[in-house]
Amino acid sequence: MNKFLPEINIKALVFGAAIAAAFIIFGYQINDWLYPFSAIGLLYIGYGQDSILKGTILGALGATPIVILTLQGYMGTFSGFFVSNTGVISVTLIIIVVGAVVGLVGALTKVNRMKALAEYEKQQKIGKNKNKNKNKK
Repeated sequence: MNKFLPEINIKALVFGAAIAAAFIIFGYQINDWLYPFSAIGLLYIGYGQDSILKGTILGALGATPIVILTLQGYMGTFSGFFVSNTGVISVTLIIIVVGAVVGLVGALTKVNRMKALAEYEKQQKIGKNKNKNKNKK
């Protein structure tokens, strides 16, 4: 592909970040209970990658639209500790870490699914050979 972007699923990154941002905006305009559904986009980002490390890193990268929308006030106003510079940095880091964790879960899901499919195919091949051997006798 490209030596700077080795095997990164750009489509999953763009669509996942858009889904995450869309649910934040929908939650702001419609109802607050839509905010947690933005994790669907981050799961999709992690699931679209072919390794756990890429899913984790791109999950953190895909959380940046959520950070931007949070700092613009789409998830409510800040008060107390979160008004200070340290509070803003801590909110940013928390959102990015949560994005990385959710991307990790998506990547783990894909890796485990691929292992399960490989095991299923292995069992199917064993079953086919058993039937062929019985028919030959």
